Amino acid sequence: MANFVRKVLGLRSADITTGATGATSTPQPSRRTTKVFRTIRSYILWQHERGTLHYDIMVTLILMFIFFSPRAIDFNDKPASSKPHPTGVVVSSDGAGSLVYQIDASSVAGGDDATLREQLLGMIRPISGDVSIERYERVSDRRGRGQEYRVWVKRKQ
Repeated sequence: MANFVRKVLGLRSADITTGATGATSTPQPSRRTTKVFRTIRSYILWQHERGTLHYDIMVTLILMFIFFSPRAIDFNDKPASSKPHPTGVVVSSDGAGSLVYQIDASSVAGGDDATLREQLLGMIRPISGDVSIERYERVSDRRGRGQEYRVWVKRKQ
C-alpha cells in the first residue's frame, strides 16, 4: 500500500544512514542557528509587543533605513530642470505693474521696428490678450548674437 501511495503521489524515498549505534543520523542545525533564524523570522513577521527590546530594535532599524538610505543609495530623484515654454516665451512681472516677456530670438524673424513689434505682439497676444508694448530690448550673448528679446507690456484698459 505504501508503494502504491508513493507512485500515485510521485513521492521519492530518502536514504537514511544509520550509525554504529543503530540510530538515524540526519544533520541537525545547532540550537544557536535556529534561535537566530527564529529571531529574524519574528522580526519579519512583526511578532513582538510594543515596549519590548526586540520591538525597539525593529523600530530603530526602520528609522535608520529611512534616514540613512538617501545618503547611501542613489535614487536618481533629481528635481525637474526648468525648461522654457515650447513657444520660447517666459513671462514674469517687473514689480511695477508691467509684465516682462522673454522671447527666443529664433522665434522672431526680425526686420524693422514696426515688423518686429508686430511679430512680438503676435506671440504675446495669445498668452495675455489685448496688450500694448511699452518697450523691448534685444539681449545678446558675448559674440553679439541675439539670444532673446525682453518685452515690457501693459494691459489695455
